[in-house]
Amino acid sequence: MNNEPEEYQKASVPELPAMYSEVAQGLAYLHNRTNATTGRTLEAASFTYALIELLIEKGLISLDEIDERKKQVSERLLMRFLKHDAGVAIQEPEQDKYTFQQTVKIDCENRLHLCQAACCKMVFPLSYQDIAEGVIKWELSRPYRIAKDADGYCHHFDRQCKGCSVHDQRPIPCRAYDCRNDRRIWLDFENKIVNPKINDPDWPHNLNIPEMEIPGRESDVPRPRQDP
Repeated sequence: MNNEPEEYQKASVPELPAMYSEVAQGLAYLHNRTNATTGRTLEAASFTYALIELLIEKGLISLDEIDERKKQVSERLLMRFLKHDAGVAIQEPEQDKYTFQQTVKIDCENRLHLCQAACCKMVFPLSYQDIAEGVIKWELSRPYRIAKDADGYCHHFDRQCKGCSVHDQRPIPCRAYDCRNDRRIWLDFENKIVNPKINDPDWPHNLNIPEMEIPGRESDVPRPRQDP
């Protein structure tokens, strides 16, 4: 039984929004401290490159062997990062989402019964604006990625109307996303043929590296910055 005075009990348990704000500020500080390790990372990289050069010069290994192994390891580490690692991710470049003009018009109302709002399962980082605004929730275990519920959908996804409950404050990736050429969802957009893999509860994590590539990805849409 708790014998503390009632007023002390109330004071010792902050309201959830206030607690969330404090955690956000603490993680922002942690993010800044993480960025301070860049010099050490570069130093480690220089030692690695020096070791590779020495091994090649001494004829112990060839450059082709290193390149081939690097491709294998890169894919393995990328998949591990996407599924498990808690690196910090922030959108770059920073843009004002309320003046963002690159909007896409998709006839979602005619396609939701096919695609099941798969785009609302995608993982992406928030911007500093989103974080400071405090409306869009992010994963505390994976800052600052959009928060997901147990079913894999965005925390702000309205299951009944299959719409966004924070539409006016939605992040730039939601405003800019164009699914027409995204074969992760549509094998044939015009003929409304979906990729059957979207029916897998683990989508999009069930995709391999080639399947995750999107044609025409280079654009002005903010890209995530990953800070290990």
